[in-house]
Amino acid sequence: MEGSGEFLLKESPSDGISSLAFSPVADSSSLLVSSWDKTVRLYDVDSNSLIGVHKANMPVLDCCFYDKSRAYSGGLDCKVICYDFSSSFEKVMGKHDDAVRCVEYCSEVGVIISGSWDKNVKVWDPRHQQPVITASNPERVYTMSCVDEKLIVGTASRKVLVWDLRNMNFPQQRRESSLKYQTRCIRCFPNKQGYVLSSIEGRVAVEYFDPSPEVQKMKYAFKCHRVKDSGNEIIHPVNAISFHSGYNTFATGGSDGFVNIWDGFNKKRLCQFHRYPTSISSLSFNANGTLLAIASSYLYEEDKDEPPAPDSIYIRRISDAECKPK
Repeated sequence: MEGSGEFLLKESPSDGISSLAFSPVADSSSLLVSSWDKTVRLYDVDSNSLIGVHKANMPVLDCCFYDKSRAYSGGLDCKVICYDFSSSFEKVMGKHDDAVRCVEYCSEVGVIISGSWDKNVKVWDPRHQQPVITASNPERVYTMSCVDEKLIVGTASRKVLVWDLRNMNFPQQRRESSLKYQTRCIRCFPNKQGYVLSSIEGRVAVEYFDPSPEVQKMKYAFKCHRVKDSGNEIIHPVNAISFHSGYNTFATGGSDGFVNIWDGFNKKRLCQFHRYPTSISSLSFNANGTLLAIASSYLYEEDKDEPPAPDSIYIRRISDAECKPK
């Protein structure tokens, strides 16, 4: 226990934690976790208990909820898999030609979206085992986020594509990241005005969808997750972003082991939590913004002689003082 506002989740994965996802249902305490230990785990954080484990054939890189008991996942076996934790029933929706890096469920359109290192995004109707459409991207898919019908895809070579899920024949916008280094994570603002993008070089960009020059003037980028050590500045990747759905503020997690919460519209850092044992690999706010799940999981970015800290998931209770714009 790291103080009354935070606790460690029991029975965490035994290898790198690739993704955390709270249920999108208000007041739900269900948390999905995917891992390099070839599992997708379902937890109830209120009781701090492991509800079920889906065992895959290969490491799992992402997961998302479909409904209360069903989850979708993808990983190094190139498959998009639906698993029902209540019945232990597994269904393979389909495959990509390379690892599945991202999976998302868009409830507004009622589709599952998978993004792969094969450069394709596939849109699936949960009722069928064939993709509704396959959309090619210029490079390998590294990160995705959707809000209503909009899908934002971040790829290798710093490309960003904005798709409309109702018409995937061509992207609405083709962009290049305003950051100079590889994209690590993209997440959409809940108010649908834009998105936040992070890179491996300790920077975050706040971007807007509206292409008009007056709106584009509002975009900006800032440095973060940089640590001074013996007079040198050590720059860390920003691996994770999660939005507070009520306040449109967002948390970032870096390989420096820190979590910060930001007010993107007012260009302010609202708070910084204590340093966690190792890199922050994933973050997820719950639906009503009262809890933040934090994955502390070593990402093998440095050569270390001593063994890394164990892979851990912290559940932190979030107060308005930490996440409400001031």
